[in-house]
Amino acid sequence: MFPFAFTIFAGAFLLFAVQPLIGKYILPWFGGGPGVWTTCLLFFQAALLGGYYYAHLIATRLKPRRQVLLHLLLVAVALAFLPIIPGAQWKPAGSADPIGRILLLLTLCIGAPYFILSSTGPLMQQWFGVANPGRSPWRLYALSNTGSLLALLSYPFFFERFFSRQAQAGLWATALFLFAAGCLWCGLRIWRSAAPGAPGSAGVPPASVEPAGGDARAMPPPASAVPAFDRLLWFTLPAVASILLLATTNKLCQDLAVIPFLWVLPLSLYLLSFIICFDHPRWYRPGLFSALFALGALTDVYLLVAGHDARLPQQVAGYTATLFAACMLCHGEVFRLRPAPSRLTSFYLHIAAGGATGAFFVAVVAPLLFDRFLELQIGLWLLSYLVGVLSFRRRSLALAAGTALGVLGTVIVIPALRAAARSASPADFASQLRGFLGDEWLFLAFVTAGFVAGFSGRGGWLREWRLRTGFAIMLFSVALGLRLFAQICDDSRAAVVTSRDFYGVLKVFDHHPDEPTSHYYALVHGVTSHGLQFTEFPQCTWPTSYYGNTSGLGLALEDLATAPRRIGMVGLGTGTVAAYGRTGETIRIYEIDPQVERLARSRFTYLARSVAHVEVVMGDARLSMERELAEHRPQNYDLLALDAFSSDAIPVHLLTVEAFQVYLRHLKPRGVIAVHTSNRYLNLRPVVENIARHLGLEAVTISDDPPSRRWWEFRSTWILVTRNYGLLARSDIQLAASSPDPQPEIGVWTDDHASVYEILK
Repeated sequence: MFPFAFTIFAGAFLLFAVQPLIGKYILPWFGGGPGVWTTCLLFFQAALLGGYYYAHLIATRLKPRRQVLLHLLLVAVALAFLPIIPGAQWKPAGSADPIGRILLLLTLCIGAPYFILSSTGPLMQQWFGVANPGRSPWRLYALSNTGSLLALLSYPFFFERFFSRQAQAGLWATALFLFAAGCLWCGLRIWRSAAPGAPGSAGVPPASVEPAGGDARAMPPPASAVPAFDRLLWFTLPAVASILLLATTNKLCQDLAVIPFLWVLPLSLYLLSFIICFDHPRWYRPGLFSALFALGALTDVYLLVAGHDARLPQQVAGYTATLFAACMLCHGEVFRLRPAPSRLTSFYLHIAAGGATGAFFVAVVAPLLFDRFLELQIGLWLLSYLVGVLSFRRRSLALAAGTALGVLGTVIVIPALRAAARSASPADFASQLRGFLGDEWLFLAFVTAGFVAGFSGRGGWLREWRLRTGFAIMLFSVALGLRLFAQICDDSRAAVVTSRDFYGVLKVFDHHPDEPTSHYYALVHGVTSHGLQFTEFPQCTWPTSYYGNTSGLGLALEDLATAPRRIGMVGLGTGTVAAYGRTGETIRIYEIDPQVERLARSRFTYLARSVAHVEVVMGDARLSMERELAEHRPQNYDLLALDAFSSDAIPVHLLTVEAFQVYLRHLKPRGVIAVHTSNRYLNLRPVVENIARHLGLEAVTISDDPPSRRWWEFRSTWILVTRNYGLLARSDIQLAASSPDPQPEIGVWTDDHASVYEILK
């Protein structure tokens, strides 16, 4: 068994170790947004489907020795694609929709090795059945997912910390040769065991193999008797799990940062559910996980409504815990429906097809169909419906009772979350409970009354399975759907424009339209404001939000003695910085998202009203500036402002030493780099200060908190980085400068090493 276990484990480890590695390479080229990782996950799921289909075809069409010859030939072809490091020619030249380019890049750079690695699990399990008739192969699938999980967990905590990207790619290539040796070892075992006329010589192990763990109570039906509806569930349940995986990852990344840890955490829980469910039937308890899912789904509704009022640990824990419970439900029910091992490759093919379909829906279909992020809500509702379907099909009292207990548990959990979000004392829990019951009384009355009736008297529908038991779970599905629909409507009630593309969701809100002097439009990306502008003169010329006259940016622009000034800006927003433009000056703005420019020109007037010459350069700012240097066109900025946040997520590739070296080559000797570091979750001050010290520059932090009467100006933190010591010594900047508080000890961020975990607030 060892050669098969080794090869399966090594293949799974390499399969998932390459995912964050290749993601780190291409993330900076496409704006550093969550859409990059979502597209990567789509490729990985599609390649996994291709590998499973290949394993299914050769296992059912070829005899074992021909399987060995073909597979070893393809392994040799995969080795020829090393190294996997993508070349600079793949860097995008503009801001066109990058999904197709990312998929093509991944296909040509890692497609062949990834295809072979993805086929390893089902094919080696099939070969194991040929070489070991009568032994169960199911636990090898759990071993495969264990290897995948270890690869994901080791990447952010070991490989990313101690090895550069080039070193990681070299280690991965070396390990691929070891994997190839394992394939050869297994192939020799099959070659020797597959004598003509022997059992399994046609490539299919005997159908008498028992299921995992020999659990007679969960004995799967014969291969010829798999119902069509069961095969549909093999596909549908993994598809819903995949939708929730990508939707949860999108939610976490857009509100914090697109970093390996936030890729790894949801994907690790997704894989962990496979490991637990496929190891042995005893680990999956329908009642327990249906209760956790019902509780988690309603908690997710609370978190969606609360937005940034919920603390970061609550959001990460809430969304990921719900994802884990949902994946356990999906994969546990799929394992209950597993066929005889002779149908093993077909079973895995359905699972992979469902996963790829879910990923395709989130990465490609949803941005075309919806003008906002709705995948999380859709996934939660679909699973609640499937739980009802499964309860009818299996006549499962456990699913019904678990759902009932989960719903009732929200009466305690959500008020506790509210109290914790407000740093409230335990004594405040009662008031939070009263508030929750007041806010959600109709929903709770609708659902709780039905479930309480289920435990009451002889006629209670949770006493024994009856038809109304299944209808009660459908009641929960309907109620959850209505609550999610209400959340979606409330989220955009005042929005006059909602737009979505690869880079996220933008909304324009119309405030106080009946009060001319207070009427303004606000631009919001995700849940973070990206600027506002009044509609009437002279208020429409005022710099607002994070760019007020007393902000770090405003002070730096006011104190620059050069005339006319040349100003660079990374991140367009509403175009507020154009309000500082003077006659004869140039403001050059870098923006990656086409819909931001469209809204800045159609709904806001900063760009049109500016007396300065305003240029908008589309594409990733760092790539655009590198291209300008390659063309010998340094811009000679007096000031370069960095404010390229995607929702609240930071594009890490814009805050590294290599990035600042590019900025300095575009800056005049006495020019200033102004970095906007306002963030709810991350302390970016030590990052910028460390880079400044590393490059021999001076850095001053200015935190501005305007008075309440200037409500249109937001609290902001800007860091001014420069060699212009005279500017930093000016009295207004010295008065506004923050004291040098103790900062966490972190390393200097580079393209190869940037650890967000060290700067969490």
